[in-house]
Amino acid sequence: MENIKSGDTVLLVWHNAEENEINDIVNEILNVTNIPPILENSAMITEGSRPQSSFNIILSNWLAPHSIQHNDNLLAILIKLLKPNGKLILKDHNDISTALKLNGYLNIFKTDNIYVAEKPNFEVGSKASLKLNGKPAVWKLDDTVENAWSKANDEETINADNLLDEDDLKKPDQASLSVCATTGKRKACADCSCGLAEELKGEVKDTPKSSCGSCYLGDAFRCATCPYLGMPAFKPGEKVKLDLKSDI
Repeated sequence: MENIKSGDTVLLVWHNAEENEINDIVNEILNVTNIPPILENSAMITEGSRPQSSFNIILSNWLAPHSIQHNDNLLAILIKLLKPNGKLILKDHNDISTALKLNGYLNIFKTDNIYVAEKPNFEVGSKASLKLNGKPAVWKLDDTVENAWSKANDEETINADNLLDEDDLKKPDQASLSVCATTGKRKACADCSCGLAEELKGEVKDTPKSSCGSCYLGDAFRCATCPYLGMPAFKPGEKVKLDLKSDI
């Protein structure tokens, strides 16, 4: 109870606890705060159970059998019930540090199986004025991560289609995408044989010409230095693309 002081409003979240144990902790809290704590069953609590920003302290899972599961849904509800800078103090044997962070809690401390986490010093839905390029802009401090994913977003958003103009939608010229296999850039290497050097000079490299006139018939008719070695036969005059990355 070291985090609770006189005048604090306290919410006690319990589940399957014995009545006498509940009475004992209620009296213990009352002796410190002089204000009776509010009790909520974790299986029954909802976002509308209590007004938002009602409590300085929320105690959760402090009573046996300590069976409360602090999932995203429950953590998102509890942070709304806390006042700004309010503290959530809970017991949990699982590592829920990440879940607490993702649901908006700050200054998270863990001692054994006890977590202490704070709500930020602003209210959910608050607005802050920022200056962007000299112009004021109002940004809304949105809900927790859980609600940001689950609720319908009725805020005005930017249409992604408006971010692109006609030039952005044009397909690039295929020739401009050619790069040298050696340099990895659009710069021909010293022993360029792929045609990039000629292309960069504004020239187009001619298709290799057969010296024997029989290359199109297949490997059986090709010489040892034939650029078409390993390729299937083709029709005379047919345009053939060579594999310029091979070892020929």
